[in-house]
Amino acid sequence: MNENQITEGLGEIMPLRLEALDLKTLDSGTGMVIVDEVNGFATVGGGNLAPQTPNEQVSTMVKETDRLARFFSKHDWPVLAFLDTHVPGKAEPPYPPHCESGTGEEDLVPELKWLEQEENVTLVKKDCINGFIGAFQKDGSNAVVDWVGKNQVQTVLVVGICTDICVMDFVLTLLSARNHGMLPELKDILVYDKGCSTYDLPRQTAESLGIPVSASHPQNVTHYMGLYFMASRGASLVNEVTA
Repeated sequence: MNENQITEGLGEIMPLRLEALDLKTLDSGTGMVIVDEVNGFATVGGGNLAPQTPNEQVSTMVKETDRLARFFSKHDWPVLAFLDTHVPGKAEPPYPPHCESGTGEEDLVPELKWLEQEENVTLVKKDCINGFIGAFQKDGSNAVVDWVGKNQVQTVLVVGICTDICVMDFVLTLLSARNHGMLPELKDILVYDKGCSTYDLPRQTAESLGIPVSASHPQNVTHYMGLYFMASRGASLVNEVTA
């Protein structure tokens, strides 16, 4: 059974509910979160965990993120972008060194560099998979909680990489934080299918590289699984966004 057959099979026995979203029906209480669209994850040849050849799912994610972020900036709606940034020599197991501070891997991909100059954009460096945890500051405050409160964000639209790792960890924790009363303003958490992506490491590739087959990570299957588990915890999935 190949990857496409597995993904189709999951769709049969574990169907996703995906809906269209028209941003014009929302208001300034809507915020956008971009997870780790940095060179080390999303630029071809950008690092150990970046695609080594052009990847359609990744390029679509960047294109859609750019399109939506420009809408948010035009309307002065709040955007928060996570930058995966690690201390050199302290790679997060089980992954190889990546996105280390000072390497350029931790910088936004070229298509999104313009965000650094936008007043409506908050950049948050994180040193772990979970962006919500990585947003805790030395004084005990949390950059995500502060961003939601300052901007009175009621609806969050989430995009980024990897669907089943950094994106999922952040969304699941954000849902729990909301349910626990840490984010009284926040009501809805939306995840945009085409605005997310993950990496591709088929079993045969793992074998050819001499790494454990347990590291296998078929892109379409794991992307689907990430969406499924986020929806199962209370996130709403979106498959089309018009602006």
